Amino acid sequence: MLKRAKYKVSEASDGEIGLRLQQKNPFDLIITDIVMPNKDGIETILELRENYPDLKVIAISGGDFSVKNHSLATATRVGATRTLSKPFARKQLLETVKEVLV
Repeated sequence: MLKRAKYKVSEASDGEIGLRLQQKNPFDLIITDIVMPNKDGIETILELRENYPDLKVIAISGGDFSVKNHSLATATRVGATRTLSKPFARKQLLETVKEVLV
């Protein structure tokens, strides 16, 4: 979705890889899933906040409703700029990205 909207996108399969990419070439925005192998989204957000306090972060989560809402609330508490619940519409993602990057 973001590539089609002409954003430059890098992908990481987990938080550890995402953090290494951020160290090598800092991003304007990171979108992280909450549930990931090796380093989950909450751990990733905590580390990003420690090392890049001004970085914009959008946390996303799907799955079980009660777990999803708890995880997104936790993401907000630890420093996510915004959260999105999966599934989300293309328009919702693009509007959120645009708002965060302004």
